[in-house]
Amino acid sequence: MTGTVYQLEVNPQLPERLERLEELANNLWYSWDRPTQGLFASLSHPLWKATNHNPKAFLKRADQKRLEAIAEDPVFLGALNRVVSAYDTYHEMPAMAQVHGQPFADDDLIAYFCAEFGFHESLPIYSGGLGILAGDHCKAASDMGLPFVGVGLLYRQGYFQQALTADGHQQATYNDSDFDDLPVSPVVDEAGGEIVVDVDMPGRIVHAKVWEAKVGHVRLILLDSWLPQNAEHDREITHRLYGGDKTTRIEQEILLGIGGTRALQRLGLQPTVWHVNEGHAAFLILERIRRLVKGGLPYAAALEAVASNVVFTTHTPVPAGHDHFPEEMIRHYFANWCHDLGLGCEHLMALGAEPGKADFNMTAMALRGSRHHNGVSRIHGDVSANICRYLWPQIEPQENPMDYVTNGVHLPTFLAPEWFETFGHYLGIGWQERQTTPSNWHGIDDIPDATFWSIRQQLKSKLLKLVRERIREQHHRNQGSPSHLDRLLKYADPDNPNILTIGFARRFATYKRAALLFQDPAWLREIITQADRPVLFLFAGKAHPADLPGQEIIRQIAHWAKQPEFEGRILLVEGYDLHLSRSLVAGVDVWLNNPIYPLEASGTSGMKAAMNGALNLSVLDGWWGEGYDEGEDGVANGWAIKPVPGHLSEAQRDAEEARTLYELLQDQVIPTYYRTGPMGYSPEWVAMAKRSIATIAPRFNVIRMVSQYVGKFYAPAARDGRQFAGEDFAVARHVADWKARVRAAWPGVRLHRLDAPERRLKFGTSIHLELAVQLNGLHPEDVTVEALFGRPGRNGGIGRVRHYALTCAGPGEHGAMRYTLELTPELCGKLEYRIRAFPTHPSLIHPLETGLMIWL
Repeated sequence: MTGTVYQLEVNPQLPERLERLEELANNLWYSWDRPTQGLFASLSHPLWKATNHNPKAFLKRADQKRLEAIAEDPVFLGALNRVVSAYDTYHEMPAMAQVHGQPFADDDLIAYFCAEFGFHESLPIYSGGLGILAGDHCKAASDMGLPFVGVGLLYRQGYFQQALTADGHQQATYNDSDFDDLPVSPVVDEAGGEIVVDVDMPGRIVHAKVWEAKVGHVRLILLDSWLPQNAEHDREITHRLYGGDKTTRIEQEILLGIGGTRALQRLGLQPTVWHVNEGHAAFLILERIRRLVKGGLPYAAALEAVASNVVFTTHTPVPAGHDHFPEEMIRHYFANWCHDLGLGCEHLMALGAEPGKADFNMTAMALRGSRHHNGVSRIHGDVSANICRYLWPQIEPQENPMDYVTNGVHLPTFLAPEWFETFGHYLGIGWQERQTTPSNWHGIDDIPDATFWSIRQQLKSKLLKLVRERIREQHHRNQGSPSHLDRLLKYADPDNPNILTIGFARRFATYKRAALLFQDPAWLREIITQADRPVLFLFAGKAHPADLPGQEIIRQIAHWAKQPEFEGRILLVEGYDLHLSRSLVAGVDVWLNNPIYPLEASGTSGMKAAMNGALNLSVLDGWWGEGYDEGEDGVANGWAIKPVPGHLSEAQRDAEEARTLYELLQDQVIPTYYRTGPMGYSPEWVAMAKRSIATIAPRFNVIRMVSQYVGKFYAPAARDGRQFAGEDFAVARHVADWKARVRAAWPGVRLHRLDAPERRLKFGTSIHLELAVQLNGLHPEDVTVEALFGRPGRNGGIGRVRHYALTCAGPGEHGAMRYTLELTPELCGKLEYRIRAFPTHPSLIHPLETGLMIWL
């Protein structure tokens, strides 16, 4: 058939009784409220699947007659009324807003900037873990009733859709989103006109349209440069998530940080806390400094005022993973910024400077432009403190201002629906509001083992059904034979899910070592091919289109999956997305994770699996370093692969940790699963799975995470911001002047001991310390001199340290000040002590933020 094809979409008219379906479809509350999703799906399961579970697109394509019929159906109307009632109740006041107190003033507002947000497959502006975490963060803020607004970019093309050839070659396809189908709407002014903000780029102005998505109570502000008034190049800035070259990347980050800040101003929103989630958004710091300096504040004071209420979270433990831009590129894009402020570009370059590096480091700027910093697990906090130690050069990493908040996941989003009724019965009414309370989860033990196992098998059956659909689709596309498909799907049988199923699904970055399982194929074959104890491995994930080593790992897994001994036992599933992810974490028996220590900043997929009753088998890295619990009663909540010492070669490390993996599978995981009792399941396995839920769900949910952000960072940052801005920024001015004076004088500060050190004391007698401190023009109140006492520790350090401040006793000889301490030790045995001095000021947000310290 020839001729031009014209497309036409006819949208139905919602009957009056169904009008609130449109409101439900335009609030991402549906992304975690399962009854709302079920309501739409019940109208037409095929259409619900075809629209990728997108309520807004669903309503545009629903059959008019079906809508009119359902509007007269009392059963559907009853379900709709229940959902609408829950929706209205939630929006009047989330239940957890009362459980988690809000230590904020009426005018406080937290602005959360991130390059990607992952709420649901219906809004594809995310690529992976960072986006999903950002989405969960917003959901928790809504659940907790926090004053919170998210800021990001609205991409025409989100992350790519993945297809795999028969040989495991990844094929990336990008599709433009139809914004009319997305749960977003343009933000308009009082006259009804669409709001557009302008962002300066070299030699031109880029215009960005402002969109809004509703996430329960939370607003998400998104910028879009695909406008006719922009040149073609500038339209492309928000075309593709993480697309293009360095130029595209810096322009996306300028639009996010500077454009996002201007969008909030244009909307009349005045944040009192600014959260920079990863370095992509750090240019907001420059925009805020620009405003204050243009208003008459000196640059140094403006930096202090801005930094006082900025929270910065870093997510990568790899130094090369932090964004860098060449110096000439930064000068090119920010020459006008320097000119406007009357500053030399050296001030700008100093913000992003890293010793020994010529490039401008976005993480360095984010850290210098903030006073509240954190990694995303305890291990990652330590790694980040070490990576960023150059910012506080005289402070030991364990004492520098880098803190941590371990990630968590949004329980209503990732807990399978099958668990909710059971948890409600055994944990009691309101159990979700008590999800951070460990005792709330004791009721897990009361669930009958048979009931628990039945739910786990239901979830696995659903997963295997989805896996079969995906494998069948990719097999047919690759023109495989029907008999080969039968062999592939032999063990993935939804009607007989009594097979140990192990999942590995995440981004295929090399440090995650997806192919570690195949270090010793002969041993692996011996372990998993026993007829009475079969094992099914499910692999899924994407490699960035530019990550050739990551794509090679996918090919390696595809190669092993095709070997006769592994055929059907190892399945590589294409098209990893949120829908598949939710099914995997809910349905597998074991979640496998074997990254190179300590390169897993946190990880969250294992948390999602654990709260659904799966058991983690993981390297003790990221969150699992905190989550693994051997159990006092001998019932562990999973299995741990202990990292080998760092001095070993890469080959030795991989071989040793692969051996541990094989031994755990062979000696513990597989035997425990198949040590079945008379009811057809393993009581030991069920006990471990229950313990997994009870120990992990209360600690690694996002409500706990955001509560810690509130207590550690948000509430203090709001307070600090008000303090530094008060009385015409008097504190910011004073602290900036004080820091300048201290930095100038510090090289001349000297410590000299006046007393003769004693080697032995009788218990109950005191030691006298006396120092001469040359302050080089500083005042005694500018400096803290202290002694650190403790037992001898490892690597030449002191164990548990006790701090004792020395008192200034007045002038001494040669212009020095005398400092003394009389101390009666409380411990016997060998002790060590050291003496140091560092600048101190009552308005410092962290006592060691200057990075200056000298030791005697």
